[in-house]
Amino acid sequence: MLNSYSSADKVLLAVDCIIFGFDDEGLKILLIKRDFEPEKGKWSLIGGFLKKEEVLDTAAIRILDRYTGLQDIYMEQLYAYSEINRDPVERTISVAYYALINIENHNAELTQNYHAQWFSIAQAPKLIFDHDSMVEHAIRRLRYRTSIKPVGFELLPEKFTMRQLLELYEAILSKELDKRNFISKINSLDILIKLEEKDMMSSRKGSYLYTFDKEKYDAKLLNDFVLNL
Repeated sequence: MLNSYSSADKVLLAVDCIIFGFDDEGLKILLIKRDFEPEKGKWSLIGGFLKKEEVLDTAAIRILDRYTGLQDIYMEQLYAYSEINRDPVERTISVAYYALINIENHNAELTQNYHAQWFSIAQAPKLIFDHDSMVEHAIRRLRYRTSIKPVGFELLPEKFTMRQLLELYEAILSKELDKRNFISKINSLDILIKLEEKDMMSSRKGSYLYTFDKEKYDAKLLNDFVLNL
C-alpha cells in the first residue's frame, strides 16, 4: 500500500482567509503585504500551509490567530481552488475560508501588531495570484447568506441602533432596502433585545440601542428559516 502512495503526485495545500469587517464607512476586507517571494510587497489575503497533523479547520484557526491574534470568531469554509498554475512556484491547492469580525473591537491590535490594513470592498488593491477571485466568491456567498439568514452579531458592536443594522445589510447586499419592511422582518425574527439606552449622536431625540439575543440568534442560524430580503 505504501509503495502505491509513493508513486502519487505531491502537491501543497494552502489555507487562505478572507476577513470581512464593518464600520461607519461600510463593508471592508482585511489585507496584509506579502513578506516573501514571489510577489513580495504586494497585497494578499492572510494565509498559510496545512500541517501534517492538522485538519483544515484547525489550520484556518491557527493562521487567523498567528496573523491577527483573533480567536473564537465566525468562520466558514468557502471553496477549494486548484488551477494548475495558480502559484508560480509550486503546484498548490488552496482552500479558502471567510470570517466576520467587528472592526471597532479589533482594529488597533490588527493594524499595530500585524501590519494588516482594512480596505473598503470598492477600493481594495489588486491581490496576488487568484485572491481577487476568492474575494469575489466570498462576497457572493456572504450576500446569499445575508439574504436568507440573520447576520450582524459578528460585525456590529455589542450595542447598536436599528439604523446601523440596516446600513450593514445594505452594505453587504449592495442595494437600498425599504426601512419599514426591513424593520418588520428583523423584528419578526425575535433576535433583538431593545435597551433603555439611546444613541444621542444620531438625532436630537436619540435612537434606541439594541443588542442581539445570542441564544435565539444562533438558533435561527441552525434552523431552516428564510429571511428573504
